[in-house]
Amino acid sequence: MKHVSVLVPNSPCILSSVIGAFKVFNTVNMTLEKQGKKPFFNIKLVGLSKETSLYDGLFVVRPEALIGEVSKTDLIVIPAFNGDISSCLKLNLDYIPWITEQYKQGAEVASLCTGAFLLASTGLLKGKKCSTHWVAADAFRQAFPDVKLQPEKIITDELGMYSSGGAYSFLNLMIYLVEKYCGREMAVYCSKMLEIEIERKSQSPFAIFTGQKTHEDEPIKKAQLFMENNVNSKVSVDQLSDMFSISRRNFERRFKKATSNTPVEYLQRVKIEAAKKSLESSRENINEVMYSVGYSDSKAFRTMFKKITGLSPISYRNKYNREMAVK
Repeated sequence: MKHVSVLVPNSPCILSSVIGAFKVFNTVNMTLEKQGKKPFFNIKLVGLSKETSLYDGLFVVRPEALIGEVSKTDLIVIPAFNGDISSCLKLNLDYIPWITEQYKQGAEVASLCTGAFLLASTGLLKGKKCSTHWVAADAFRQAFPDVKLQPEKIITDELGMYSSGGAYSFLNLMIYLVEKYCGREMAVYCSKMLEIEIERKSQSPFAIFTGQKTHEDEPIKKAQLFMENNVNSKVSVDQLSDMFSISRRNFERRFKKATSNTPVEYLQRVKIEAAKKSLESSRENINEVMYSVGYSDSKAFRTMFKKITGLSPISYRNKYNREMAVK
């Protein structure tokens, strides 16, 4: 039997990620019991206090055990945080040495969505792959530059540490773990029973690019706004560096430091984000959308669109355009 510790943070967390993790593993147990077999998972909610109040007191979670009462576990599940990440981490620092010690003893650790911030705070992810919600990617990069963030991924798996993308994509990680521990047949059965789409690998189609403007480099912010306001024009790096009287080399260095993108990458993402919005809401064909965001080469446009979103332009339109969806 595999012992699973689903953490109940001492601060606002996404309740669905606590319940969802429990539900998936419990589904395996119930299925096995119906087959006359012993349950595979021993699931416990583990906390720092006897009771955690969530969503302004609407819900209360009472962990079955405190971390001091769990000397050995096989899998730790870190749920997603809700609210200011820095404040959440401060309230949950006592988990860090416990998670670290359990990992050293052989436990595996799975972080769900923004739970990656707590896992990264242990130092165990240094130099390793990790994902989180796409909306938290820039904050994660700034906080943990030594972690190989892969925000386009739904699931990462490295040396007994797992992470999931944002929001309900954690369910894909749960099914992935079921397959790893109990086999493909059980994973497929659970995905069908719980209606979780199996084999989803990318959260790129869901990502919304808003640009990283929390930095203090004002000329770079102005350059970002210029790109966003001139999405249908051909804008060069030389033009931008001249505009703000900064050498090209220094401009590129400052831009990368401030936004985590090169100027060319940023411009491409701005253009593709504008194309996505057109494909979602307008009746323009693919070429019309392409020209409206400053592309003239259809192959280059389609290649870049798929690289950023994980979908071709026509697949994206079919998925998100309301008129297409109701046909």
